[in-house]
Amino acid sequence: MKSEQQYIELYQEASDLIKRKSCEVMNAVRDEAFQQFMSIGFPTRKAERYRYTDVATAFAPNYGISLAPLDVKPSLYIYTIKDAPIDVAPYYHKIADAHDPITALNAALVHDALLIHVPKNTLVEDPIVVDNWLRGTSPTMMNRRILIIMESGAEATIIINDREGQGARGEEQARLLTTQVIEVYCHDNARLDLYEIEDTTPLCSRFSNVYIHEGRDCSVKHNSITLFNGQTRNLCDVYLRGENSEVTLNGCAIGSGSQHIDNNTFIRHEVPHCTSNELYKYVVDGQSVGAFAGKILVEKDAQKTTSQETNANLCASSDARMYTQPMLEIYADDVKCAHGSTVGVMDETALFYMRQRGIPEAEARSLLKNAFMGQVIDQIKYEPLRQKLYVKVEKRFRGELEKCDDCRLCK
Repeated sequence: MKSEQQYIELYQEASDLIKRKSCEVMNAVRDEAFQQFMSIGFPTRKAERYRYTDVATAFAPNYGISLAPLDVKPSLYIYTIKDAPIDVAPYYHKIADAHDPITALNAALVHDALLIHVPKNTLVEDPIVVDNWLRGTSPTMMNRRILIIMESGAEATIIINDREGQGARGEEQARLLTTQVIEVYCHDNARLDLYEIEDTTPLCSRFSNVYIHEGRDCSVKHNSITLFNGQTRNLCDVYLRGENSEVTLNGCAIGSGSQHIDNNTFIRHEVPHCTSNELYKYVVDGQSVGAFAGKILVEKDAQKTTSQETNANLCASSDARMYTQPMLEIYADDVKCAHGSTVGVMDETALFYMRQRGIPEAEARSLLKNAFMGQVIDQIKYEPLRQKLYVKVEKRFRGELEKCDDCRLCK
C-alpha cells in the first residue's frame, strides 16, 4: 500500500468528525484540498523542491490523527479561528500553495487553527509566544495551522516553539509526525519578527510550511532554528508585492546522530525597490544529513532589487553529509543580486593553535562550532531570546542540551 492510501482512508473515515469539530471557513477548503492531495500524492525525490527528503517514508508508519482541542491561553492577540474577531475568509488558505502535498494534506486534516491578529498601528512590546508541546503514547499525527495578520502599521515579535512534552526525554515514547502551515499577511508599513524554534526528539518527524505576503514598506524577519530533532523539513515562501519592502531569512541548524534537516526557501520579488537577505548556517556531525535549497526570483518589473543569499556549512565528521543549492532567477536588468555557498570541515590550524594553549580537543571543537553559529544568533533582535539561545547552542555542542523548567524559551 502506498503511503498516501492510509491518509486517504483516514480522511474518508474521519472527515465528518473533523468537520463537526471545525468551522465554516476551514471546512470551505477542506474537500478541495483533499482532492488535490489525492491527485498529486506525496512527492518523490524527482520533485525539485523535495529532492533531499524522502516524504513517503516519513509518512509511511501507521499514524493516528490527533483531534485534541487547541490549548489557547487568554491573550489580546491570540484567538482560535472559531473565535476570530475579524473575517478570516479572505486570508485562510489563500497564500498557501495548494499544490504542495504537505499543505494540501494539512488543510484536509487540520480541525482547528490559531489566529494571531495585530490591529492597525499597534505596537506589541512583549513577544507573542506559541508553545507547541509534542508528546504521544502511540504513533500520532498532529496537524497545526497558524494564521498571522499584521494590519497596517502594526509591529510585533512572534515566537513559535515546537518542543517535546515535559518529562518526555529518557522515557519510552511513540513516534510523532507533525505538519504545520503558517500563513503571514503583512499589510502596508507592518513590522514582524517571526521565530520558529524546534527542540523535539529523534522520534519526531516535522514538516513546516511558512508562506509570507508583504505589502508596501514592510519589514519581515523570519528565523528558523533547529536545536534538536529527528527529521525536519522546513519550507518558507515569501512574496514581495509592495514597493520598498524587505525580508530577512535566517537559519541555524544543528545535526548529530542520524538527524535530517532540510530547509527550502523561495523569495519572489514582484515589484521594484525591494530587498531580501538570507543567511543559513549548518553544523552537521555524526551521520546526520543537512540540506539547503534557496531560490530568489526577480520578475521583469522588479527593478532596483537588492538581494543577498548565503549558505555556510560545517561538516564536523567524515560521515556527515551536506547538500546545498543556492539559486538566482533574474528577469530584470537593474538589480544587485548575489549568492554563495560553502561546505567545509573543522579548521585544523585553529584546533592546533587552541590545543597548544592547553584547551582539550573536545572543548576546542565545541568552541569552534559555537563561534561558527554565532553569526546567526547575533541577528536575533530580542535580547532575552538571543541570550537564551547562546546558552542552548553551547550546551547542544557540548552534548548537554537540557530541557528548561519553564514553558517559554524566551522567559
